[in-house]
Amino acid sequence: MDIKHRIIEIIKSLKISSETKKNTALYEVSRYDDPYLVLISCILSLRTKDKITAIASSKLFELGSSPKDMLLLSAKEIETAIYPVGFYRRKSEQILHISRILIEEYDSKVPDDLDELLKIKGIGRKTANIVITLGFGKVGLAVDTHVHRISNRIGIVSTKTPEKTEFSLKNIVPIEYWKDLNDLFVIHGQNICAPISPKCSLCMIIEYCDRVGVGRSR
Repeated sequence: MDIKHRIIEIIKSLKISSETKKNTALYEVSRYDDPYLVLISCILSLRTKDKITAIASSKLFELGSSPKDMLLLSAKEIETAIYPVGFYRRKSEQILHISRILIEEYDSKVPDDLDELLKIKGIGRKTANIVITLGFGKVGLAVDTHVHRISNRIGIVSTKTPEKTEFSLKNIVPIEYWKDLNDLFVIHGQNICAPISPKCSLCMIIEYCDRVGVGRSR
């Protein structure tokens, strides 16, 4: 089985197993259809548990749901609203900075171009890809630590950084599956393919995994 067919089978299997586990940060972010809300919610989700992200996003957006509204808030007000997300003080400053840049340079609108988003300090590749995908309905492939770890562990890529993993996956994953990949791998990483002591006996894609020596023979 070639690598593209192997990936398709992996995604199909993970889709079946993840139907009742829609509890990831990406799923929480997907509740919003405004690119700005997607962007800010995604920033809050970094290094933060999913339930906390959902609560913090709701509390913050009650105070401000646009760049202009956000700049009417103080850093302390934002900190209070988003606590206890990870690095909440730093994220408060990031939110104010990004909101200011959007007003001054983009007419208060979130850019719908990946490279343009990456020009804004505080927006990384994962966040930019999620905004493109969920905020604008365009094609993107977000790679976080789960996607990076699992892709290398099961042997569909051999890379050292999430950024290199993104580029490698874009070369081998059919474009119609890009949108699903992050959510499915995050769910799998949280429930089965943990960083330490993965639950291989419960894994639904073990037949495609190089870790147990199966994937190589396909």
